[in-house]
Parts: sequence; C-alpha cells; structure tokens
Amino acid sequence: MNGVLNYYKPSGITSHDAVNIVRKIMNIKRIGHIGTLDPMACGVLPMLVGNATRISEYLIEHDKEYIAELTLGIRTDTFDKEGKPISKSNKKVTSNQIIDAFKQFEGEIEQVPPMFSSKKVKGKKLYELARLGIEIERKPSMVNIKSLNIIKIMDNKKVIFKVKCSKGTYVRSLCDNIGIKLGTFGYMSFLQRVKVGNFKIENSINDDLLNNLVHEENKFSFLIPIDKAIEYMDRIDVNKECFVKLCNGNSISVEPTYSLLPNTNLRVYSDNIFIGIGQIALINNQTILKMKKVLLGGNQ
Repeated sequence: MNGVLNYYKPSGITSHDAVNIVRKIMNIKRIGHIGTLDPMACGVLPMLVGNATRISEYLIEHDKEYIAELTLGIRTDTFDKEGKPISKSNKKVTSNQIIDAFKQFEGEIEQVPPMFSSKKVKGKKLYELARLGIEIERKPSMVNIKSLNIIKIMDNKKVIFKVKCSKGTYVRSLCDNIGIKLGTFGYMSFLQRVKVGNFKIENSINDDLLNNLVHEENKFSFLIPIDKAIEYMDRIDVNKECFVKLCNGNSISVEPTYSLLPNTNLRVYSDNIFIGIGQIALINNQTILKMKKVLLGGNQ
C-alpha cells in the first residue's frame, strides 16, 4: 500500500479534511498531501500513501496549473469569494484593458502572501492573526507565472483564465493584483487546480470512484507506484550483486558515464527492482553511487 493517489478534492472542505476522508476510505493512517488547496478550491490534490510520504520533497517543487475566475469591481479581505467585501468600484474597463493587464503579470513577479493564508511568519500562521484582526507586514517573494491565458471575458466584469505557475503562487493574490492594475478591484470567484507536475485532472479520482476501487478485488492498483511518480528523474541500473548493499543504504562504485551528473537525484534499480533515490559523487577519482532514500517496494 505504497504509492501516490491522484485525488480530486471537492470544494467546501480543507486539504486536511480531504486527507481524513481518504484515510477512512482506504483504512490507512500514513497519508499526506502535496500542495494545499483552499477550501473553496477544487481539483488535483496528490496524496502520498504509505512509504510515498517520504518523497514529498521531490514533488512539492512541481509547477501547478489552474483554471480560475476573476470577478471585477469588488475587493475582499481574503481576495476570494469567501471573504468579506472591503472595497468597491464602479469603474468600467474594456476587453483590451483586461488583456493588457494580464500580459503584465507573465514571467517572474513579486507577490506578497495574503493575510488569510497558511504561511507562517515568526511561527504564527497568517490566517490566525487575520482572524484576530491583526495585519502584519509580509515580505514579497518571487514567483514565476509561466503562462497566463484568458479563456473568456464576460461583459468585461468576469474573466475566466488558465495559469501555469511555480510553487508558492497565490492565484487569489494574482486576481487582486490584476484588479488593482486595472484601476478597480477584483477577487477570485472560482479556482480549480487541473495539474500538479504530471498529475492531471483527467486522471484524478474522486470520493465515489475511490470507494468503488477500494472495494474491488485488486483494490490498490489505482495507486501510482513511487518510482513512476518521480519519473522525471533519470534512472540508473546496477548489478543485482549490489542489491543488499544499496538496500542497507551503503554506497557502491559504478562505471563513470557522462550522462550521470554528480549531485543529481536518480531512480536506482537493481534487477529491475526499484530501490530508492540515489546520487552520483566523485570521490578519489572514483564514481560512487550513494543512496539518499531507500524506498524498497515502491514499485509494487
């Protein structure tokens, strides 16, 4: 029972609630998730099951893609439809102005995390302070808006768009920033995450489907094997004589090759059995394979 579940989180529940639901359905405690989704958001929320919880650091950096809706004319304290309206504008904007504003937010931009977020500052989650009516200064961070494409503009008041962005991007902050750039206000009225790395919405599993799959004879075949989840890493195969050494976390000497760069994460196999994640090191003119994480059984 080791692998990654490409879970579809419905709107209206927290990511923590979603983990508890999956724990109950699958009857397993060791489950985590990649990338928090706000309660109002729906879509892809990859779940790490069993031994797969140990690879979260290798998946968390993946780019994410969203379909979102921006509603113009109102600003809320949370930057989304769940929040309290705090500002209003009757300014009318044109389609061309909207298109021009969106173009200005492509590429690397600075973004200040919203007060209503789980980001910690000096050990305190920002939303805990926000609920007490406390607002503190937040340092901006660089995020990368890799693509920002308008799908539909409705009456120049609502904009449906698709965004591909780096880790740490707040789409609701993006909506707030675009509203201000237009000389009015805006909030995020819908958000669906459609992709996290190679985990896509069309292959995701909702609660009803998960319930059905769990009760089938081969009930955990829907889990993506650990080695498949990190398939973006290069693969190295070693002799089966080295199997026990690597499983015990020991380093071995391997033949040098230009395709294996030092300090690059590799999927390590022996006799076609996935052992874990390793790295190449050059020590005393020898090419050494050292294990970073032993994940034996992850491809079963």
